[in-house]
Amino acid sequence: MISDWIKIDRELILYVVFGAFTFFVNLISYFFFANILGINYLVSNAIAWFLSVLFAYITNRTWVFESKSPHILKEMSLFFSGRIFSGVVDMILMYAFIDLLVFDSSISKIVVQVIVIILNYIFSKLIVFKD
Repeated sequence: MISDWIKIDRELILYVVFGAFTFFVNLISYFFFANILGINYLVSNAIAWFLSVLFAYITNRTWVFESKSPHILKEMSLFFSGRIFSGVVDMILMYAFIDLLVFDSSISKIVVQVIVIILNYIFSKLIVFKD
């Protein structure tokens, strides 16, 4: 019973740590493409999302949930499906905050990423990497 709590705490801590790295991969990618290269914010957001999902899958499988599943394709499909869902949420919220509510794009990006990280943890823990 205590070992279950330790495992959950360890997973949660590692998820937060690698989630922070994923967050920075996403933000740095977004700011690079949007602000330095001048690419449309939605296109920049899609590129940043893709790069961060690749990073997240590798770190979540390897270090956070330490998956040993022999069903890698199924696991990967579930992971990417969850990220597609949260990516759609990401895009809708970015559009709503920036175009409809006219909020600053940088602040919007940070707020949206916090929401997306929470959604991704729930999906990964309950569906993708469940024991």
